Amino acid sequence: MQTGNHLSRKGLTVWRIYGLIQSLILVLIAGGISAFDFFFFGLGWLYIVTISLLVILIVLIIGVLPSLRWKRWRYEVREHEIELQHGLFIVKRTLIPMVRVQHVDTEQGPILRSYNLASIHISTAATSHTIPFLDEIEAESMRRRISELARVAEDDV
Repeated sequence: MQTGNHLSRKGLTVWRIYGLIQSLILVLIAGGISAFDFFFFGLGWLYIVTISLLVILIVLIIGVLPSLRWKRWRYEVREHEIELQHGLFIVKRTLIPMVRVQHVDTEQGPILRSYNLASIHISTAATSHTIPFLDEIEAESMRRRISELARVAEDDV
């Protein structure tokens, strides 16, 4: 699917915030490793390796990966199916037939709420799929539309 709908551009900022939170956790872990090394081994080279890896990971998690994710994410809601495409190195394309949709939920945590974004969860009998970072109004109208299309598809069976 070359065409399709992009996620909200504000989702890029949210992915970066999630990356910042992950980076803070990595800094705490690296600090623990460095403290352990300082008290028990005193290997100076381990500090350099730890800091170098930490800087590389932080640049990837906050700078590079969110942009790549946003560029690769596509979705399209059609009358008979929902198509999703996402992935960084391995692009996953999913086609969800409307007759398989059991229910549709919207979710909005505190970070998403502060950016007026919401995610949609589409449940089938086998699994659940998510379309993240949609504008609040778009997410609500899409939830209603998918629900109506799923009902119509169910009536046709």
